[in-house]
Amino acid sequence: MLRVPYSDLLAAFERALLTAGVAPARAELCARIFAETTRDGVYSHGLNRFARFIAAIRNGSIQPNAEPECTASFGAIERWDGHIAPGNTSAYASMLRAVELARQHGLGCVALANTTHWMRGGTYGWLAAEAGLFSLCWTNTLPNLPAWGASTPTLGNNPLVIGIPRAEGHIVLDMAMSQFSYGALATYKKRNEPLPVDGGFDAEGQPTRDAATIEATQRLLPVGYWKGSGLALVLDMLAAMLSGGKSTHQIPNDTARESGISQVFLAIDPSNFASASELTRIADSILDDLHAAPRADPAKPIRYPGEQTLQLRKENMELGVPVDPAHWQQLQTQNF
Repeated sequence: MLRVPYSDLLAAFERALLTAGVAPARAELCARIFAETTRDGVYSHGLNRFARFIAAIRNGSIQPNAEPECTASFGAIERWDGHIAPGNTSAYASMLRAVELARQHGLGCVALANTTHWMRGGTYGWLAAEAGLFSLCWTNTLPNLPAWGASTPTLGNNPLVIGIPRAEGHIVLDMAMSQFSYGALATYKKRNEPLPVDGGFDAEGQPTRDAATIEATQRLLPVGYWKGSGLALVLDMLAAMLSGGKSTHQIPNDTARESGISQVFLAIDPSNFASASELTRIADSILDDLHAAPRADPAKPIRYPGEQTLQLRKENMELGVPVDPAHWQQLQTQNF
């Protein structure tokens, strides 16, 4: 891996977006989301996915300068139509709106229909946590996860994000409904490494750790087996029903043209019923107990969701962001 300064990475993303026809203000935010995702080590939804993002603009699956629109509201809950604008900037705006509603009502919810891939879901959990609010958000996707007992993909690998603010380091859970996302499979395949645990099934229906085999069969293993399958189903239903948008079976089953996605963003402002010091005390006591647990492997620390991200972020801002040389060259030359 090659290390490049964060500022250079950010500037390269922004140049490419401007060339693709994205308006300056939106290009600046979109570039920052891609750069921060890469800085935090989530390459599958940062630099490594950027070429696919540009391709979606070129084939019309993303309308680079469309504006999301509020279509209905009732108290703390709003419906928005994303008009297939860039998914990461629309999701960012949706979480900001949910935070604004939560400031007014204690709780805020934005259900977003007709949007596109939000890239790293954790971005929006971090966003709410930085504002001091709890958050819960999720998205549906195209069909890419077999329901438990099915041999072909019928569910979306619907990411779920939960964010908890904490002064010494926010807790942000960002998880797909499969043991490994397709982005993670691509990373292991590129490194020619086996998965650390079974991640899907081979052509004979046997569990396997071979990323390339799972990509070929498209038979990912749901987290918790039938439990993950059930969770993927209800997240899809909630997103489609609350937003009035599409469900997984209605979304184009083509990764190059994935659009019309449904998402939900929920923010909770705890300031009216608990002080920041009380919340910090509770969170710290839970994490202290977690870190005090005996390690199964003395060389591997026990971490809370987001803890490694904080460490990587600090290191990469100081030393430069590690990038794949081929992807970095592609971005610099805009050879997409």
